[in-house]
Amino acid sequence: MNLIESSDYNDLSRKAANVISAQVILKPDCVLGLATGSTPIGTYRQLIEWYNKGDIDFSKVTTVNLDEYCGLSPDNSQSYRYFMNHNLFRHINIDIKNTYVPNGLAKDYEEECRRYDNLISKLGGIDLQLLGIGHNGHIGFNEPDVSFEKTTHIVHLDESTIQANARFFETIDEVPKKAITMGIKSIMQAKKVLLIAGGPDKKGIIERALHGPVTPDVPASILQFHPDLTVVYCFE
Repeated sequence: MNLIESSDYNDLSRKAANVISAQVILKPDCVLGLATGSTPIGTYRQLIEWYNKGDIDFSKVTTVNLDEYCGLSPDNSQSYRYFMNHNLFRHINIDIKNTYVPNGLAKDYEEECRRYDNLISKLGGIDLQLLGIGHNGHIGFNEPDVSFEKTTHIVHLDESTIQANARFFETIDEVPKKAITMGIKSIMQAKKVLLIAGGPDKKGIIERALHGPVTPDVPASILQFHPDLTVVYCFE
């Protein structure tokens, strides 16, 4: 486990972007697992800045996102496909056909879960998986549970997650209650994992996840078993 402390959010973003850019430079046709949420935005902005300077080339990169809300179309401003397009993909030279996000409008969600797992397998797995962490320890939308969900699955979002996401919607009733999320197995099989956490409100859950017992009640705690985990954090 490689722990990297940052002085502030901008420093965190630069350090996280440096890990990702190093992966792309080392393997130009790599598969990146990407995350959404407020924490990665600065990382994506830094990658865009370096791309604009000619320091990094995404033309051969493939991406797979962790999750998507059930019931939201790709052009819905709160969908994760929309988030990725507007915060990263449209600003770099990645082939949009090589960017994958679960289909939140799938007619058969169980089939969509199987399709997504097969896709990751066909791609040869994930070279570097970027993760944020929820206040309850969720990674992707793998919520606290009695067991670790291994494969892509449908999850009923925890009330704390719904409340945390409510700021992105006009009313809490509009917040989706279900999501498709990559499973723990796919995350743990990534060759490298990069976990980022910012803000004083994340200090407690990071301590529990990285230094407490490994338990599905804190899904991120499974990362203690990953052979190549980097954590970039700032609690200021």
